[in-house]
Amino acid sequence: MKTGIIDVGGGLRGVYAAGVFDWCLDAGIQFDLCIGVSAGSANAAAYIAGQKKRNYAFYTEYPFRKEYMSFKNLLVKRSYLDLDYIYGTLSNSDGENPLDYQRFVESPTEYYAVATEAKTGKTKYFDKSDLHLDDYSVLKASSAIPFVCHPYEVGGVPYYDGALGDTIPIEKAFQLGCDRVVLILTKPRDLIRKPGKDKLFAGRIRKKYPQAAERLRTRADRYNQGVQKAQAYEAKGQALIIAPEDTCGVDTLTRDKEALKRFYEKGYQDARAIASFIGNTGSEV
Repeated sequence: MKTGIIDVGGGLRGVYAAGVFDWCLDAGIQFDLCIGVSAGSANAAAYIAGQKKRNYAFYTEYPFRKEYMSFKNLLVKRSYLDLDYIYGTLSNSDGENPLDYQRFVESPTEYYAVATEAKTGKTKYFDKSDLHLDDYSVLKASSAIPFVCHPYEVGGVPYYDGALGDTIPIEKAFQLGCDRVVLILTKPRDLIRKPGKDKLFAGRIRKKYPQAAERLRTRADRYNQGVQKAQAYEAKGQALIIAPEDTCGVDTLTRDKEALKRFYEKGYQDARAIASFIGNTGSEV
């Protein structure tokens, strides 16, 4: 029985998923496969490395540093979010909060990070072999929110956020051999996503990256369709959706420390549903 888990990301809402993963670490639950989209790619990497509470600081502490999020970054570096600071300066082996790369690569858990080719709009699924010690360009590529960030290159190819490509990669998990899947959403499960800022940001990148812009413009539709597919799998007992009843006031770039802490705790508590889904009380899946 191959069991996978998917973290669809959502900027700073990813603190909810960080809580889910930390509960799994405390419960001794090891999944066979992890797929991360956007911020979910970093959440999943730290989970596989067994680093409890590592992600917590990336949501409740680092966003308040100007090196990470600031309009100065936007003016100087063409990116409001400095992903080089997060997934380089802080995460490298000599950084303040390094990823345990050795433990990550030695874990038997399969890993995939979703990104979107900026020039073609095609989805790219990176795996462990694409991450290298002190080179976490894959995490930057998967997390590069259009307009808020410039696209990040991996192997000379510029990429945007994975949510433009495969917004909710549940079909991909089953294609990779999973028999059952836990899907972490960072919005309420019954929420119908609206295009909102997607259309605005799509307009800002359309001239240079028209294919990526079109994927961004239609992202909400694919998100809604993906949730519907997940609900259908859930009805058949093949999936479990972990999603908050509310987001505690946290949105993609919300910097409210207390709200972020509450949202993390909500994720930690909601994760308890995983035990009964996988028939596990503390051993490996």
